[in-house]
Amino acid sequence: MEKLRIVYFGTPEFAASQLEAILAAGYDVAAVVTMPDKPAGRGKKIQFSDVKKTALEHQLPLLQPEKLKNPEFLEELASFNANLFIVVAFRMLPAVVWQMPKYGTFNLHASLLPQYRGAAPINYAIINGETETGLTTFFLNEEIDKGAVIMRETVGIRPNETAGELHDELMVLGNKVVVETIRKIESGTVPTQTQEELAAGTELHDAPKIFKDFCYIDWSKTLIDIYNHIRGLSPYPAAHALLASDKDEVLEMKVYASEMEPCRPAEPVGSIVTDNKKYLKVAIADGYLHLTTVQQAGKKSMSIEDFLRGQHFEGSWKMAKHEN
Repeated sequence: MEKLRIVYFGTPEFAASQLEAILAAGYDVAAVVTMPDKPAGRGKKIQFSDVKKTALEHQLPLLQPEKLKNPEFLEELASFNANLFIVVAFRMLPAVVWQMPKYGTFNLHASLLPQYRGAAPINYAIINGETETGLTTFFLNEEIDKGAVIMRETVGIRPNETAGELHDELMVLGNKVVVETIRKIESGTVPTQTQEELAAGTELHDAPKIFKDFCYIDWSKTLIDIYNHIRGLSPYPAAHALLASDKDEVLEMKVYASEMEPCRPAEPVGSIVTDNKKYLKVAIADGYLHLTTVQQAGKKSMSIEDFLRGQHFEGSWKMAKHEN
C-alpha cells in the first residue's frame, strides 16, 4: 500500500484537536480545508477558525473555499495528490470531493451512529437523558451520516454532565479514534459495518441543528426533562427562560445550571418561589427546579446568589411561555 497523504477538512476547536493528533502521529497532511474567515463579536473583527490557526502554526497549505464545487477549488484540491480525506466538524461535502481520494473519505461523528445523526449529537444525547454515547468514524457516501462504519467508541454520560463537559471529553477521545482509524486504513484491511446492521431492532433518534426557539424551556415538562434540557444546552447555546410579573414586567435569562427537588409543589406549574437572597426555584408538576447559574443579557453568567443581589422579586412572578 502506498504511503498515506491526507487532506484534512474541519473548522472548530473539536476538529483542531484531531488535526494536532494526526500531525503528532507523524502522518503527512498535504493540505487543510476550512471555512472562509468571517467577522464575529461586537467589533466584527475577522476571526480565524481553530483549524486555520492550527494549520498556520504548522505551516500547512490552506484552502478556504466559499463553494465546494468551484472548479478552481477542485483543481487545487486535486493538485495535492492526496489519497485520503478526513472530515471533522465541517459542512457536507459534494460527491465530486469525497470521491476524489483513492482510499476514500472518512468522517468523525460525535455519537454512536446510527444514533443521533445530524448537527448536534452531543446536545441531544444529554437532552434525551442518554446514559452513554460515543464516537464513530465512517466512510462518506451519498447520504448524510449514513456511510459504512469503521470504528465506534463508547463513552458513559454522567447524570449531571453538561454538553460542554461531554464535548471536551469526546474531543480528547477523538484524537485516539481518528489516529486508530487512519492506522486501520493504512493496514490495507478495513472491516466495516453498515448502519442498517447496527440499527436493527433499535429506535433511532436524530440530532438536528438547534435554533433559538428550541432553547426556551417548556415548563410543562417533567422535572428530569427540564433538567436534561438545561444541561444539554450548557454552555452553548444555553437554555432560555422568560420570567413575568403580575405587573407585566418581563425578564429574559439564560440558564446554565440547575438542581432538582422532587416533591409535590403547592404552587401552580411555572410559579417562581424565591427568598430574594439564596435561592430561586420554579414549581414543576413533579417538583421544584432550582436555578443555580444564570445570565441576563449584557451581563456575565453568575450564581443565583449574585443574581439576586441585583434583582429583587416583588409580587407574584411566574415563568412565561415563549411564543414562536
